[in-house]
Amino acid sequence: MTPDPQSEPTKPEKSGATPAHIAEGEKIPLVMRLYGVLCTVLGVFTVFAVIVFAALMAWALQTDPSMIIVGTDPTLPVVLLVISYLVTIGNAVALLVFGHSLRKSRRRNAVRWSHVLIGTSVIQILLKIMLQGIDTTLISDAIQLLILVAISVTVDPSLRQERALKKRVQDMVDREAAEEGMLGRDLEGKGYIELNFFNLFWVFVICCFLGLIIETVYHFAVVVPGEIQDRAGLLFGPFSPIYGFGAVLMTVALNRFYKANPVIIFLVSAVIGGLFEAATAWFMEMGFGAVAWDYSGSTIFGLFPDPIAVIFGGRTSALFMCMWGALGFVWIKFCLPWMLRLINLIPWKVRYSFTTLCAVLMLVNGVMTLEALDCWFERLSGIPQTTPVEQFYAEHYDNDYMAHRFESMTITPDDSARVDGAGRAANVVAGEEALEDAADATFEDDAA
Repeated sequence: MTPDPQSEPTKPEKSGATPAHIAEGEKIPLVMRLYGVLCTVLGVFTVFAVIVFAALMAWALQTDPSMIIVGTDPTLPVVLLVISYLVTIGNAVALLVFGHSLRKSRRRNAVRWSHVLIGTSVIQILLKIMLQGIDTTLISDAIQLLILVAISVTVDPSLRQERALKKRVQDMVDREAAEEGMLGRDLEGKGYIELNFFNLFWVFVICCFLGLIIETVYHFAVVVPGEIQDRAGLLFGPFSPIYGFGAVLMTVALNRFYKANPVIIFLVSAVIGGLFEAATAWFMEMGFGAVAWDYSGSTIFGLFPDPIAVIFGGRTSALFMCMWGALGFVWIKFCLPWMLRLINLIPWKVRYSFTTLCAVLMLVNGVMTLEALDCWFERLSGIPQTTPVEQFYAEHYDNDYMAHRFESMTITPDDSARVDGAGRAANVVAGEEALEDAADATFEDDAA
């Protein structure tokens, strides 16, 4: 017998089409496709500009190297400029591919390349801060970053549906975990804590506070007995962000090792904490000429120079790497369970809205701190405060306020890698001297 053709399903592949396939086949909204065209044009222009810039630099180096002014010590600014140059090339290529994906309505591909561009944009912003400080040129980068984040979230409806479904499922799982006393734990057993934004943000906040207390007590008891020094690292509040970021890094790195051998936990914590401390000190010094700690001259039991302090130029030391190792062990073994119980005290109905509000306030605090440090750097460099933002910080957070707020920090503009820092200050001084000479000459002519 032959099978009844009517009993066979017709074109099952259509009825089985997934939302992802449907979304991928639909055209991206016209606004996003136009933005794709803009990204393509910007990518082409950036590639052209990079080639022209390289040609001009090569010509200047061959004809008259003195035309290239990069500050008092050219070595580090040149290195940062080369890194920025390479990142710009990568960003231009990513813009071309991202723009092509938007124009061709390739949603998933556009999402992937938007993530690449978000990463390169963040790196470019950090390099600009180190080379130029905080100025209006960062506005366009910030706007582009916000657009990329918005596109990465909205360009693929199937991903939005997946995220919404995951959120509903996660809410159900969280409620069940709360009833079982496992809220915030890694239910898959791969680590101790679930590495989500909620948990990591409160790890950051709590450790910013606890780190400040530990450092203040250490200074009071060991460094200068009896002296209370303000060790805060942000413009507002009792927070030291280096400990917050260090705790987040250690939580992410050690989460899978919470049952591991204590020696392994100690070594991993020491390496991560020491490298992070050195990187933070380097960024602050290069971007703002700021030195908040310096372990140069440290020794091992007074017998010979500390090799770690020598290698990292005093930005970290063997003693403090050991302290990071001990803190990491205590944190992952004893403090993390206590902290998880503490943050779970936040009422269920407001835990996410309250966390979002606190995250926004902390972000504003961090941005204002960087701006205040940048204006402090410019005032010490002799650069006139002409913009409304600079005048605001000069009025409300002047040099005396900043020196009192950041007691352990000193700013030396010549130690920074800012391309325009020393040069602009020298130009300001030269301009003032020229004006004074011109005024004296005018006065003498009038007298004659």
